[in-house]
Amino acid sequence: MRATLIVSTFAWASAAVINPSFSQRRQRAGEPSLRRTGLPQVLDGGLDSLRIDNTTHAEYTSNWAGAVLIGTGYTTVSGTIVVPKPSVPPGGSSTRTYYASAWVGIDGSTCQSAILQTGVDFSAKGGTVTYEGWYEWYPDYSYRFANFKITGGDVITMTATATGKNSGSVTLENKTTGQSVTHVFTNQVGDLCQTNAEWIVEDFSQGNSLVPFANFGTVVFTNASVNGVAGLDKAVIYDIKQG
Repeated sequence: MRATLIVSTFAWASAAVINPSFSQRRQRAGEPSLRRTGLPQVLDGGLDSLRIDNTTHAEYTSNWAGAVLIGTGYTTVSGTIVVPKPSVPPGGSSTRTYYASAWVGIDGSTCQSAILQTGVDFSAKGGTVTYEGWYEWYPDYSYRFANFKITGGDVITMTATATGKNSGSVTLENKTTGQSVTHVFTNQVGDLCQTNAEWIVEDFSQGNSLVPFANFGTVVFTNASVNGVAGLDKAVIYDIKQG
């Protein structure tokens, strides 16, 4: 059985200051740049309603779109995407950079003390597009994978694995090129609850502002699994609503 989740662009971010490029945000592998925030900003209902609801339904946020499973004992989350080719949204400026990010992770929704996550950022400025693979144990900074090449149309499998409350690993595998990268976390600040599994497209924040949101068309998560089991029939579905 293969679980599939489709996420499409349907909202462009409201006004925000011009934001730095990926190379400025993550100056080089192993060094953080500006702090990236990634918790969901729920607009309707709030987190309490997510904790008690056991059926598939939609919640609106300003920054997350995708699927979140809420349960216990989540240790491995995986999913595969075809990397989209982002573009400037209708009415956007050719001198501004527009971003989006696709990732898988553990925690960060109803458990907000930590997120173990890995994914791909994609941006567009005029006719120029940029891609980066990254990893993060929130609330620490995100870091980029060095020398991990990504282009639009590549098939990327993302996996996050928790080995303890403060340890784990993440892997990005480019099925198109055969390249794979892994980062191991130990003694991290921020405890995982292992109660959320996520497959998300995000309009992430820097400081107190959402970055300008790119037009990415559609991102499809296939082979979505948690602890090796496919199926998102009990997931909470996040949709982005802005402006």
